[in-house]
Amino acid sequence: MAGKQNEKRFLLRLDQALYDRLAEEADRANQSVNMYMVSLLSANHGTKSFENRQIIGKTVLGKDIHADNGLVLVAGIYYRYLINDNSDVDQTARYAVIEANGNILTLQKI
Repeated sequence: MAGKQNEKRFLLRLDQALYDRLAEEADRANQSVNMYMVSLLSANHGTKSFENRQIIGKTVLGKDIHADNGLVLVAGIYYRYLINDNSDVDQTARYAVIEANGNILTLQKI
């Protein structure tokens, strides 16, 4: 119970469509919506790199992911990439950039 004393509660208003998207992503991550949002905030708090400021959350078209050379084009820059579930690239799908580690981006199909 001591950990609960260090937690801060606050009201956050989201439109239904955003909440539904977060709920789906939380379900895929096997987390509650609250824990998923805390993990997103924790992962992105205080990050100072260009990628974390400008690239995280960007949407990438499958046609911009080049499986043959392992590169993805995001905001005019080529990066190496990983797909979060190790699936093959679906050229017709859209992907979200969910993590940046140096010049390697982690993508999640949306």
